[in-house]
Amino acid sequence: MRDSQKMAVIGGVAAAVVGLTGVGVYALVGSDGGEGEEKTKGSVAAPDDGKGPDGEIKKGPPSSAEIRTTAKDFLAAWASGDIKKAARLTDDRAQAAKELKGLRTQGRFAKVLTSPRSAQGPKVPYAVTAQISYKGKKAKLDYGSSLEVVRDKKTGRAVVDWKPSVLHPKLKDGQSVKTDESGTPPIKAVDRSGAALSKADHPTLGAVLDDLGRRYGDKTDGSSGVQTRIVDAKGKNQGTLRQLSKPTPGELKTTLDKKAQTAAENAVKGKSKASVVAVKPSTGEILAVANSPATGFNSALRGSLAPGSTMKVVTSAMLLDKGLASPGKAHPCPKYETYGGWKFQNLDKFEIKNGTFAQSFARSCNTAFISQAKKLKDDDLTKEARDVFGIGLDWKTGTGTFDGSVPVQSDAQMASSLIGQGGVRMNPLTMASVAATVQNGSFKQPVIVPASLDKRSLAKAARSMKPGVAKDLKSLMKLTAKSGTAAKALNGLSGDVGGKTGSAEVDGQKKPNAWFTAFRGDVASAAVVPASGHGGDNAGPVVRKVLEAAG
Repeated sequence: MRDSQKMAVIGGVAAAVVGLTGVGVYALVGSDGGEGEEKTKGSVAAPDDGKGPDGEIKKGPPSSAEIRTTAKDFLAAWASGDIKKAARLTDDRAQAAKELKGLRTQGRFAKVLTSPRSAQGPKVPYAVTAQISYKGKKAKLDYGSSLEVVRDKKTGRAVVDWKPSVLHPKLKDGQSVKTDESGTPPIKAVDRSGAALSKADHPTLGAVLDDLGRRYGDKTDGSSGVQTRIVDAKGKNQGTLRQLSKPTPGELKTTLDKKAQTAAENAVKGKSKASVVAVKPSTGEILAVANSPATGFNSALRGSLAPGSTMKVVTSAMLLDKGLASPGKAHPCPKYETYGGWKFQNLDKFEIKNGTFAQSFARSCNTAFISQAKKLKDDDLTKEARDVFGIGLDWKTGTGTFDGSVPVQSDAQMASSLIGQGGVRMNPLTMASVAATVQNGSFKQPVIVPASLDKRSLAKAARSMKPGVAKDLKSLMKLTAKSGTAAKALNGLSGDVGGKTGSAEVDGQKKPNAWFTAFRGDVASAAVVPASGHGGDNAGPVVRKVLEAAG
């Protein structure tokens, strides 16, 4: 037997203890309940008193020998169940003792095996194999973690820098490991009519369904089975580490519509990047969410992009409200307009001579909006977006979302915001909600699960649009769908239809991001196809397919 390897007897079972220069094992053998573990027996190095040969308190980083010895002794004490000894070898005895005990009594770690690797400076990585036992259910949990040996400034001793991650790499301050049957059950998501919505059939919903499961699994009639999981100080699940017994999924009803969802997925399929959302204007219920690639970033709900001219819907509401524009009144649309030291122009430098505001909106004339900047306050657009369209409020949809941003800006940036550039940031969810607000006349916060399920408070806009403004704005979008930039995409679509296109310029990008938002009856939808060109040609067809399926 090598000098670096000795045999120790732990609870009557031989276990190998190997120095940190190689691979070692420390074994804890005790009762399933975790309270009667045997202490490690055998030779133990003399305790470190933190003093040098001259009696002075040691200073500076721990030596390699101190790192090896401290790590070895700590891991051996942890594995043997000697909580007091393990805690004494850390720089926070009280907290270490509490968390070590919790891992055994709450986490139900009945047996532990640790295999340290070679030290990497002051850090010592190691593998852990834990035997978890709860009411006759047993399972093995394998993972890796690490500890760091530091010098205690007061005592001079080499000690383990105590952190929750010493016990498990996913543990953070205030969190602990718990094993029982009170975890979060998995969900069986269904659409508004009860049709199943699985990740296998709808991979683009994968991240959303996972998030809904974490949030609402415990509000269904499902059973979690026995789980080992990480919980926060309030006992809320932060991630399942091991499933000890089979769970029973609980049904979770969403607001999604399977037919519209499938159409949305097909509409973006094959595009390098695209996303689309559909909502119900009268209620705010989300009917469809799709992204391409299906398993990529959820830009539909979480994206943050300049919306281009689709933002003119919000800007127009503000101008109509302030009496700075009216559909049938003359409104300048020159080739160029300068504000804040910046010269703005229209696509292909077009102009509309002696045109009306309705014509400028339908053709998406930039200068018609920029020309009004001198009459506005820096925060006018911000207030309109927030107070009427609910943009930037804290939306509680039931899943994670970015709820839009229209910051207060000045000079050229403020003018740019009027046409959806500058600092304005949106996504298909927020722009679908904008179209829905126009169609409904007032903002309804989007939701993907009913608020009644968890009694959450939904965001509310400070005011609805004035009846006259709502009527005029809707007429502008209907004109655009009939004879403006949205006509090609929406041509022949029956019913009450309105739309708006957008092409958002992005620095360093050859083609603009294509945007489109529209409503048809009690459905509103918006899409973005990055770096593809004009909104009507590229994002328009995506929205049309969704409106046709959901209408």
